[in-house]
Amino acid sequence: MSEPGESRLRLMHVHAHPDDESSKGAATTAKYVAEGVDVHVVTCTGGERGSVLNPKMDRPDVLANITEIRRQEMERAREILGVTQDWLGFVDSGWPEGDPKPPLPEGCFALVPLEESAAPLVRLIRSFRPHVLTTYDEHGGYPHPDHIRCHEVSMYAVDAAADPDRYPEAGPPWQVLKVYYQHAFNRPRIEALHAEMLRRGLESPYEDRLKEWKPDPAHDARITTRVECAEYFPVRDRALIAHATQIDPDGPWFHVPLDVQRSVWPTEDYELVRSTVESELPEDDLFAGIRAPATLES
Repeated sequence: MSEPGESRLRLMHVHAHPDDESSKGAATTAKYVAEGVDVHVVTCTGGERGSVLNPKMDRPDVLANITEIRRQEMERAREILGVTQDWLGFVDSGWPEGDPKPPLPEGCFALVPLEESAAPLVRLIRSFRPHVLTTYDEHGGYPHPDHIRCHEVSMYAVDAAADPDRYPEAGPPWQVLKVYYQHAFNRPRIEALHAEMLRRGLESPYEDRLKEWKPDPAHDARITTRVECAEYFPVRDRALIAHATQIDPDGPWFHVPLDVQRSVWPTEDYELVRSTVESELPEDDLFAGIRAPATLES
């Protein structure tokens, strides 16, 4: 990983699988990259056990080489977004199916002891020195074992990276100034997009999802920060399409026209969960309270 600029803002996203960086917060990423922010993506697993979700890629040759193909997809998405990226090197836990659900595979990310799985992230935090870090909430955004473990590892590593007595071999301590949870798929956003599609006489891809999605006003109210980034929705979409095994360009991801998205919900949304700086809520900037030169030099 290249050395971060001392006087530049630095943002780290921690994700469970390749493609998560493009489906969650990618327009925010592109916006900050365009503004000169150093953005680094950490990918916890290789996505080895992920299903091939694009019918056009559901072929024996793809399935036989899924690990390498997903790495190549990540390289393309990384170039599109303009970020640097590291793999933590753990193995995808897969999505357990059945009732009762089967045990997770031995050695998978979700079963690695927390102190062990956090160690490489502590090292990356201390070397990149992010001012802001984003990850998933305690439910993982959705309850995939790797997403939940990503949350646990991220929060553990943020604490450990700031403590000089923990992981002394991982470099000098670094205090992340702000930590956010990503709330890419909050219900108010989906409801607003759905309503606008129907108002325009268009078929909404969210009809069935909303019927199954139990309202949770308390969870929706957790959003503190909405980053205006509609200008960068096309970059987000290009990064998504780079993950060809996971994203069907003719699928529901792209059924809502860009002009609908831009007019109805031009932001990506976050929850501020930790901060060592003062900023007034609600926010429209992940770096609110950090942009002063004196803060950057800390």
